[in-house]
Amino acid sequence: MNIPVERLHLLALNAGCCYHNGDWNWKNVRSPFLRLYYVTEGTAEVELPSGRFRLTPHHLYMIPAYTVHNCFCNSHFVHFYIHIFEDVQNEPAILEDLEMPVEVDAQPGDLELIKRLCEINPELKIPASNPSTYDNHQTLVDNYLKNQQSAFHNKAESYGIMLILLSRFLKLASAKTDVKDNRIQQTLTYIRKNIDKTIDFDHLADLACMSKGHFFRTFKEHTGETPNQFVTKRKLELAELALVTTNKPIKSIATSLGYDDYSYFIRAFRKNIGVTPQQYRENHFK
Repeated sequence: MNIPVERLHLLALNAGCCYHNGDWNWKNVRSPFLRLYYVTEGTAEVELPSGRFRLTPHHLYMIPAYTVHNCFCNSHFVHFYIHIFEDVQNEPAILEDLEMPVEVDAQPGDLELIKRLCEINPELKIPASNPSTYDNHQTLVDNYLKNQQSAFHNKAESYGIMLILLSRFLKLASAKTDVKDNRIQQTLTYIRKNIDKTIDFDHLADLACMSKGHFFRTFKEHTGETPNQFVTKRKLELAELALVTTNKPIKSIATSLGYDDYSYFIRAFRKNIGVTPQQYRENHFK
């Protein structure tokens, strides 16, 4: 992977340490930010689409943004947490396109780095570990603003610490969509660069030098999704992010993602997410 590191825009939304005694049990958690854990005492388990993982001391764990997961704990359990938001700034997201391990061994000094991040960002400690108390619109917006308003030297140090910790996972990362067909890879690059526009599938087929039917079959063979499914999924993830981190009107969000037909955007969002954009925002605003 040859990605300029300066394109990776990271913000710490939450950071701190939690102590539990069989009370770290949450169902169907799904957030627009990445979760990074360092376990110091006890054990717990996390169930992800890729399997069930046991969290043990002196390891780092990562749950990607938008990943539905369940947490299980029936005993003493202590862990540090960092919730990291990738601020894409109108550029294609980087982390969402990488396949990274859930668990890695912690390196000497990692715990001290995490403690330092918590020390210089005391305002980012969550008041309670129940996701519903902090994984909502107002808290996300407030913490986003706190990060933006932080002193420059604190932001620089925090960014450096997050990069170091994420590098443990990035070392073992690979492209999420490992496409060997250069023609399909070219269309994926085009989609990522133009995700804020209306994607013309005829144009994608032309880029791949294929007929439209052949392109659709080949694209699904390599990615597991049709071009429409692939594009819709990524557009709606950006819509979710905008709904919980900004106060933009929903119609403006739809337009900014290339949806000229507002009604179609509402239908697509409800079909894929399960609720309307307004309901999604209200649920996170509670």
